[in-house]
Amino acid sequence: MRVALGQINTTVGDLGGNVERMVRAAREAAARGAQIVAFPELAVTGYPPRDLLEKPSFLERTAWQLDHLARETASLPLAVVCGFAGRSVFTTGKRATNSAAVLFEGKILLRQDKMLLPTYDVFDEARYFVPGERQSVFNYAGRKIALTVCEDAWNDKQYWERQLYQRDPVEELVAAGAEILISINASPYHMGKRALRREVFAAAALRHKIPVVYVNQVGGNDQLVFDGSSFALDGAGRPIATAASFREDLVIACIDTGRGDLRENLPDENEAVYDALALGTRDYVHKCGFNRVLIGLSGGIDSSLTAAIAVDAVGRDNVTGVAMPGPFSSDHSLRDARDMANNLGIRFEVAPITGTYEKCLESLDPIFQGAPRDVTEENIQARLRGLTLMALSNKWSALVLTTGNKSEIAVGYCTLYGDMCGGLAVISDIPKTLVYALSRAANRRHEGAIPESVFEKPPSAELRPDQKDSDSLPPYDVLDRILKACVEDYEPPQKIAAELGLPLDLVRGIVGKVDRNEYKRQQAAPGLKVTTKAFGIGRRFPIAQKYIE
Repeated sequence: MRVALGQINTTVGDLGGNVERMVRAAREAAARGAQIVAFPELAVTGYPPRDLLEKPSFLERTAWQLDHLARETASLPLAVVCGFAGRSVFTTGKRATNSAAVLFEGKILLRQDKMLLPTYDVFDEARYFVPGERQSVFNYAGRKIALTVCEDAWNDKQYWERQLYQRDPVEELVAAGAEILISINASPYHMGKRALRREVFAAAALRHKIPVVYVNQVGGNDQLVFDGSSFALDGAGRPIATAASFREDLVIACIDTGRGDLRENLPDENEAVYDALALGTRDYVHKCGFNRVLIGLSGGIDSSLTAAIAVDAVGRDNVTGVAMPGPFSSDHSLRDARDMANNLGIRFEVAPITGTYEKCLESLDPIFQGAPRDVTEENIQARLRGLTLMALSNKWSALVLTTGNKSEIAVGYCTLYGDMCGGLAVISDIPKTLVYALSRAANRRHEGAIPESVFEKPPSAELRPDQKDSDSLPPYDVLDRILKACVEDYEPPQKIAAELGLPLDLVRGIVGKVDRNEYKRQQAAPGLKVTTKAFGIGRRFPIAQKYIE
């Protein structure tokens, strides 16, 4: 049996466009001799559709498009497996189901409703879907095939120390006689996720001694980036076929011979993160209807990395860097920004803010009534830069990409309506130490575009004389270890201090900063998730609260 893995990039709500992608891929799969082509979870609607599922018209149009897909592929000598949002048959509960369909000769051979609905991290499926109550294998080309939707194949009781659900749908399907498992997924990327998937599904293949076909979505939808990285495994968990990471692909797996297409999958995780950010940026910009982007170039490492990613995302002709020197900007910052822009081949503009800043102080000083200079004046500079970028954004219809990293955003080392202004926070889930590693990856791709001086100089916001980040924060290699333990692992200060060998007061101070700055993060531009816990839809803390670790 030859199975095609249709790894496609869907757009949420583009029902007709998503179906056309599947039709084209199904025709190619048939031309290459496939007997089945499988597409990702909710491929008709795009994932995640979120509150679009609350619209009755959305479910009606989804049903029509599923029928359209069946008609358009009716003449092909293969079965089409795809995900869609179905309508529940029950008169109570949620209206929708997260379903998979098997289409053949213009008809729906099987509809399988997802049974295990995840409600953790970025997932909120119980909000929208009624879970399936039963499942069955389907017979096709002389084989008994099990079809599962994402989470249903992730609850192997022999793999996880603590299961999230009582039922193991794969075990039940194997007991019913399944000889092959096809799992359709919309599994977002984070660092280490690709290796985890292989381990989970290899364990299932080995345990049940059946081949496994895993098909994943690729592309960026809002804050989530899907890496694809689809694969097929034999009954011993060995790879038969592998699809590329971070791009659309169609690979064929021959289940009987154990041979298929094997694509390179970016083994270096830093390179994978870089590609994830480029893909997420590209899709966010284009799916939101923009072509051009703007970046405030400070001459620092964060804006330099963001600019390099933007070039890979939308092309150098669509990227503009804007330097906005102020009263405390150093000469080398402007020089580094200009050199970096020239090396990348992007448009570069200089829009000084010193004159406007002085006029602001002249206007406000009488109201300040002689109060000493403090963070207020620093924030005015940042907000003037935000104002400049947003004015250019309006004038040029270009999306502003913010340049703040995860370390800064975690502790509030950023200015609301200033450097936080923009439409997408590209590196907001990238700790500062990882920023440097990814910048080296950028230089490998762009022939050393980021000057070495940018790597060597101490990080600084340059909002007061001789300012350095280390004036307010511990060294980033220390800060990032505290933040990972606090933000991603939810460990208390006492445990963090003991495990890292750090003063408890230092750790408590950092954790306190994280807690106090929730109000800033919830007003920030959406960011791209690449770690296990990002500041975004998967992290839901109250703003006004009194709990202290």
